Amino acid sequence: MDWQIILYIAAGIAAIAFLVLCIALAVVLFSVKKNLDHVAKTLDGVEGQIQGITRESTDLLHKTNRLAEDVQGKSAKLNSVVDAVQGIGNSMTNLNSSVDRVTNSITHNISQNEDKISQVVQWSNVAMEVADKWQMRQKRNSAYTTKYSTTSETDPDNLPVAVNESSTTNDNLDEDRVNAGLNDRK
Repeated sequence: MDWQIILYIAAGIAAIAFLVLCIALAVVLFSVKKNLDHVAKTLDGVEGQIQGITRESTDLLHKTNRLAEDVQGKSAKLNSVVDAVQGIGNSMTNLNSSVDRVTNSITHNISQNEDKISQVVQWSNVAMEVADKWQMRQKRNSAYTTKYSTTSETDPDNLPVAVNESSTTNDNLDEDRVNAGLNDRK
């Protein structure tokens, strides 16, 4: 019997051990259940947040696509502006080169015709001096005719009467000076 008692005791210990094991397993399972419930609640919150993020990401993606299309359209429009500015730059370059060519041509012609130009300038100066002297002579002649008056009361033969003799001598001196100036320039 000894073996039977030992066997019963062993079976009892095994039953108690199994009971302790089941209780421990139940405690662990309840603890895991609580953790899993908490994880499930957290995942539900995360799922809601992920759905919100997904919606926002989708909206952001649509906005980005529209923005990209807008940028492409504006870029295409800007290309025409850039082409126009490049055309203006090319035109300005052509204009500058044309102005340079004309300037060089004028400079070359001036340097070739320098003697002729100086002669023209000299002749134009002479012509202006002659014109000035002609005007001075005309003024002097008109002044001379106004200095002498013809009246029938003072002179029955209508001869000119001298008004101021000192002015006529000054006029003759001026005329002599002008003539002397012309002779000096010749």
